[in-house]
Amino acid sequence: MTEGFDFIIIGGGSAGCVLAARLSEDPAARVLLLEAGGRDRHPFYHLPAGFAKMTKGIGSWGWQTVPQRHMNGMQIRYTQARVIGGGSSINAQIYTRGNALDYDEWRQLGCPGWSYEDVLPYFRKAEDNDTHDNRYHGKGGPMGVSQPRAPLPICEAWFKAAAQMGIPRNMDMTGAVQDGVGYYQLTQRNYRRSSTSVAYLGPARGRANLTVRTGAQVRRLVVGNGRAVGVETPEGVIRADAEVILSSGAIGSPRLLQLSGIGPADHLRGLGIPVVFDQPQVGANLQDHLDLFVIAECTGPHTYDRFAKLHLSALAGLQYLLTRRGPVASSLFETGGFWYAEPDARSPDIQFHLGLGSGIEAGVAAMPQGGVTLNSAYLRPRSRGTVRLASSDPRAAPLIDPSYWEDPHDREMSIRGLKLAREMMRQEALKPFVLAERLPGPEVRTDQDYFDYACRHAKTDHHPAGTCRMGSDPGAVVDPELRFNGIAGLRVVDASIMPRVVSSNTNAPTIMIAEKAADMIRASHGGRQ
Repeated sequence: MTEGFDFIIIGGGSAGCVLAARLSEDPAARVLLLEAGGRDRHPFYHLPAGFAKMTKGIGSWGWQTVPQRHMNGMQIRYTQARVIGGGSSINAQIYTRGNALDYDEWRQLGCPGWSYEDVLPYFRKAEDNDTHDNRYHGKGGPMGVSQPRAPLPICEAWFKAAAQMGIPRNMDMTGAVQDGVGYYQLTQRNYRRSSTSVAYLGPARGRANLTVRTGAQVRRLVVGNGRAVGVETPEGVIRADAEVILSSGAIGSPRLLQLSGIGPADHLRGLGIPVVFDQPQVGANLQDHLDLFVIAECTGPHTYDRFAKLHLSALAGLQYLLTRRGPVASSLFETGGFWYAEPDARSPDIQFHLGLGSGIEAGVAAMPQGGVTLNSAYLRPRSRGTVRLASSDPRAAPLIDPSYWEDPHDREMSIRGLKLAREMMRQEALKPFVLAERLPGPEVRTDQDYFDYACRHAKTDHHPAGTCRMGSDPGAVVDPELRFNGIAGLRVVDASIMPRVVSSNTNAPTIMIAEKAADMIRASHGGRQ
């Protein structure tokens, strides 16, 4: 063992930065944060519109799914962050929490302490909301949460189009009611991205008891006598005197556990990895939101596509520097909402994101004359996939298999959501802005046509969860305190612990999980409250 700390946190993402900041508030606790990616120095990590570069490789591992058996073998680019701040440094900054019933369902599934009323204080604790201060929202927390700075007239027209279909306007989709459409609040402060690296880790970096190392990839966890005692890096083994905390995300956490010999024994033996602990559920239960989209050509320069030209991009940059307005101040997806594919669903089961342009994300077509995108995603998939290893080499990409549409119900609901999106874009209110739908296009009419279209154009919504499932049953990977079942001194704190993926984007819930975990960890180490 080359050196020792009390807490070693593996993964400096949305959860890891929160944990590092909160645990190091105790000056007696020696905290080490290890992040495989680099620093967030590039401006794209801080400018709201930098999101457009993120799914195209900036700050990402560059992974993709295995061929999807139920979608004609298509492979989907699977952006996973490789930078300090993790997903919060590269996402579209959309602040949503899911539905209150999601968390009540967690409690019913054997996770006491995780009902909506239990987790709401941690959402509020994290927030510094520029608009709301009430039962649902907080001010003064580390995370900036703000109203959009740069909406366009087409957004208001889309709200009217939704109203023409009977979908109401909602001024706060993370408040009392989720149903409806509106402007999403964004994880921004002063019109810059408020990542956990900036909001949590930044103010904590000067603490003598906190060590942060980027470019530090962990090879495996070190387990001795049934306890996690440290981590192995290329430079040597680092000792953890209190706990090892795994916060590498719904793909990275089960990947590292398996590389450490912790996971399905037969799979590990097949790769020549000595089995340290047989836990078949490590890397199982993978859930994700599959995205289907409509792209329409516009009647004029109604979206930010026009700024793709170099000279206009330069003008947009100057506008942002002088006024903090314009396209650079936009996350490009700050408009959207929640509605129903299944009319009797217990809460909204479709989420929309209105993209103020075309070709914003990797693999999505751009309109030569400018366009607008409407994404739709089914929020409560029944299909379950896996994360497995391709080899024992820690440099190898994992085998990511969301198993999209394994359950036919998911396919039916996804197609219903896409049909709703098409109908919205055809409403009278949008006719001054929309010239014609280009994708899926008029030739897509039958459900088979929709299926074929999806197998060419579907993408992930970047919301993987569930691969280190929390629960009280013997098969659960972690208990409701997020302690690994069967190995002492080890916790998992990230989206992988969700028993079921929440009905929304996953960044804010992941931050909440870390805030709650920090309190639980401090409570279990009496001198570190």
